[in-house]
Amino acid sequence: MTTKLVIGLDGHSSGERALQYGQQLARMIGTCELIVLYVIEWSPYSFQTPEENAERHKRREEEISTALERVVTPAVKTLKDAGLKARGLVKHGNVADTLNKVAVDEGAEQIVVSRSAETGLSKRIFGSSTANLVMEASVPVTVVG
Repeated sequence: MTTKLVIGLDGHSSGERALQYGQQLARMIGTCELIVLYVIEWSPYSFQTPEENAERHKRREEEISTALERVVTPAVKTLKDAGLKARGLVKHGNVADTLNKVAVDEGAEQIVVSRSAETGLSKRIFGSSTANLVMEASVPVTVVG
């Protein structure tokens, strides 16, 4: 049976650390599939003008294309070049909720993420995505420092 791991990337060097750890973990496990996931933060509670709504679909498609090109595809290539089974996804939504949903939907055994880069007032008011994921996840979460 193949073990599935979800690796959450953020497009920064912290995501690279999560990717490296996921790669190490996959080697230790053996038969493993790595699902590389980049979540584009999006809230259904933000208010849009009619013009923004008209452009929304196009903007979302551009965001997905950019995230695939710059973050996900290179990460998946790195894993495949290392001889591992990997595929990539880009989703819109709340980071913690989306990582958890993908892990559950895919039947993943674990989520690997890096420590959040949020600091200051934003972190104190909203909390970090990583902390929220750890508190709410349906599967074990490994947080790479």
